[in-house]
Amino acid sequence: MDIYKPLVALLAMVNPVGIVPFFIHFTSSFTRKQRRNTILVSASTAGIVIALSALFGLKIIEFFNISLASFQVGGGCLLLISSLQMLNAKPPEAQEVGEGASKADAGASIAVVPLAIPLLTGPATISTMVIYADKTRHWWELAILCGYGVVVALVTFIVFSASGRIARALGQTGINIMTRLMGLILAALAVELLSDGLIKIFPVLAARTVS
Repeated sequence: MDIYKPLVALLAMVNPVGIVPFFIHFTSSFTRKQRRNTILVSASTAGIVIALSALFGLKIIEFFNISLASFQVGGGCLLLISSLQMLNAKPPEAQEVGEGASKADAGASIAVVPLAIPLLTGPATISTMVIYADKTRHWWELAILCGYGVVVALVTFIVFSASGRIARALGQTGINIMTRLMGLILAALAVELLSDGLIKIFPVLAARTVS
């Protein structure tokens, strides 16, 4: 397994820079302490979701008797959909959040929902971790995948902490450009996952590719 591809995919999907406008909106009335706590909880929750997906995702799909190839094709489709949304300057899973966020009561923590789930770590992120976890052959590779959750959490913490400066520096146009660039990278990774899964389901495709 190429140990760098999962990290690239995760950073492209999580894309904390693209979530900055949402973070600013949801925390506009917060005090400095409340905003700091929100940053800590949302970043750590995203890291935990990624690590748990790598550790237990395979066991879950085995419990439901789902083939990994089918899951890989489904995950690739989710990635592709997310990348198309990002190419339109929308963060992954953005359309799933609007209604849920508006219905959230005042006591609910926006750090977990919707910031961490699904804005930062949606179904596409979880399915990607399951796919890459299956490709591991050694315990240290799985440990690296879990470690990537820590990396993503740190990047998210840094970006959210600097959200005010980032928003002022980039502006909405700059954030849109960044989101589109990450979406292009994610689209390429999605096609690779889709082709790999389809070849497993339809081996004849591999023979045609070789010929």
